[in-house]
Amino acid sequence: MKVIDKYILKKFLSAYFFVVLILVAVITVIDFTEKNDDFIKHSLSIGEILGYYKVVIPFYANLLTPITVFIATVFVTSKMAGHTEIIAILSGGISFTRMMRPYLIGSIIVAALSFYLNGWVIPDSNKKRVEFEVKYVKNPFHFSERNIHIQEGPNTFLYMQSYSNRNNTGIRFSLETVEGTEVVEKLTADRIEWKEEEGKWLVKNWTLREFDGLKETVTRGKELDTLLRIHPKDFENNYKRWEALTNDELNVYVRELKARGSTEVPTYEIERYIRYMAPFTVIILTFIGMIVSARKTRGGTGFQIALGFLIAFIFIIFYILSRSVAEAGNTNPVLAVWFPNIVFSIVGFVLYKTVPR
Repeated sequence: MKVIDKYILKKFLSAYFFVVLILVAVITVIDFTEKNDDFIKHSLSIGEILGYYKVVIPFYANLLTPITVFIATVFVTSKMAGHTEIIAILSGGISFTRMMRPYLIGSIIVAALSFYLNGWVIPDSNKKRVEFEVKYVKNPFHFSERNIHIQEGPNTFLYMQSYSNRNNTGIRFSLETVEGTEVVEKLTADRIEWKEEEGKWLVKNWTLREFDGLKETVTRGKELDTLLRIHPKDFENNYKRWEALTNDELNVYVRELKARGSTEVPTYEIERYIRYMAPFTVIILTFIGMIVSARKTRGGTGFQIALGFLIAFIFIIFYILSRSVAEAGNTNPVLAVWFPNIVFSIVGFVLYKTVPR
């Protein structure tokens, strides 16, 4: 690595961490102002509040990574252009493409760090963040859906008239096993209760009907232990649950949801797609930031920085719209999630062709 590479890389990374620090500080102050009434209402101590922000700040820092990298790139490159450093570099025989190398190295470092944090570290801390927000910020959650239908397995379908997450009890329970178009087994019960010690469900006042063609066998009983794919956590508040799952946990949970035929599968799959898309966003925005701010302008660096913020704002709009489209299910979720990257890659290529060599 040449001296010029180390010089640019050092400026790039230091500017990135500086921008992260400033933006996270501003967002934290705004967040505290909004939640302060909830903190006072629950008489939270300073230690509890600081403990909350201890896990919130890394979440905000990682969430803002693509935008902070872009702003840092614009800031560093425009400063270098304003001080005629880029002209000197190009005049020294270094091509514009070669000058991109330290930016590429820096963006890969940030992207890899962000991917690791977003995939394993941040979700673990988000467990505490989400738990805190559900307990102190959000209203108490009570499961209120009725006539609950769940595909419990490939050929098994579960029904409950109602479920209470206060005592983990379901009313008017039935479990049907289907082969082809025929029901071969049906278990019905007045109640179903979760037994935490055994990790099983207890079925009360049950009736089991087994069908073999026209032949029907009926068995009845008072109590019956049974294993089901569902868990009381499936009926708890799912507020931002996807943010509290590591990549490994997310993959397992998606498989469980698919096995049950849950309608929540797209939400968790989209989260997984975004986690793999975000590192490439960092690299793409780094190059766009460098390209739009590499020219020296008469008005100084203000215009490039303003242009950088404008492009960042446009990217945020694209990101929000693409996620909304993906969640709506009107198009392929992978294509919808990657749409901002595809568009901005094209924009970056067009801008690259206009840069003076």
